[in-house]
Amino acid sequence: MITLIIYGLDQFVVGDLSRDLTPGLAKLYEVKEEEINFVAPNDMVFHSGVEQTSWNIIIHVHAPMKVSVLQDLVKDFIFKSIGQLAIHKELEFYYFSQDNRYVSLNEDYPRYLTDDIMASVE
Repeated sequence: MITLIIYGLDQFVVGDLSRDLTPGLAKLYEVKEEEINFVAPNDMVFHSGVEQTSWNIIIHVHAPMKVSVLQDLVKDFIFKSIGQLAIHKELEFYYFSQDNRYVSLNEDYPRYLTDDIMASVE
């Protein structure tokens, strides 16, 4: 699982980025798209008391140690893909051992919600 947490961008913008960046990130990391997730905390970035949202963003990428060799390619892809959505971008990578990751999935339900599933629920 690869998780991108983006601080300082509107949550709906991060939702759009998720849709746009997931295929490319999955290809770079050589994983299925289901292995890529984005998190958009309800937050703001501040510097010296001044709100920086969309001016300065901070991106944390959490990924397995084995993909750390792809860091420069991923960095270039993310910065290029975000483009002018933010003026200044900071990117930090955090790597973990697969031995420290656990998943519990309920087989009675789909892994992820989709637009189709949401429409049928409504």
